[in-house]
Amino acid sequence: MLLLARNFLILIFSVASISCTPHIASTNALPAKIQSDPASMDESILILINEYRKSHGLVPLKMLDAASAQAVAHSKDMADRRTSFGHEDFEKRVKNVSQSTGNVSSAAENVAFGQMSAREVVDGWLHSPGHKKNIEGNYTHTGIGIAKDKEGVLFFTQLFVRL
Repeated sequence: MLLLARNFLILIFSVASISCTPHIASTNALPAKIQSDPASMDESILILINEYRKSHGLVPLKMLDAASAQAVAHSKDMADRRTSFGHEDFEKRVKNVSQSTGNVSSAAENVAFGQMSAREVVDGWLHSPGHKKNIEGNYTHTGIGIAKDKEGVLFFTQLFVRL
């Protein structure tokens, strides 16, 4: 998916290992005041995602340290150009989470990059059918990682897992 926002090219991709039926909804239920400081954006993204899930009768996701560690590493690799933007080694990240926590029964991943606030990232994902499917998926835990490249562009990774 390609979006042009604030004169920046924003690319957003998603991958899922299972399929689920998306619900049609608006993002009006999202909280009004969310941090846009990169240091607290992971928490803000979690708040936005869980508010959206709650508004659709879905259980909130719990932050999982092992998944966040994998998400941070992937965002850093993309920001440092050690890997291309996308889902390279997704299966490896899921395997690493599984080794740390026990069996992961299903997983998915959303990634994005650009000069965006937490709200803009989540809104972009919610306006993309594949990303929205992941957000609405039958998952129990999540991990979120954000990294900045040399030019200050942010790279976002959100892993979704069901333990």
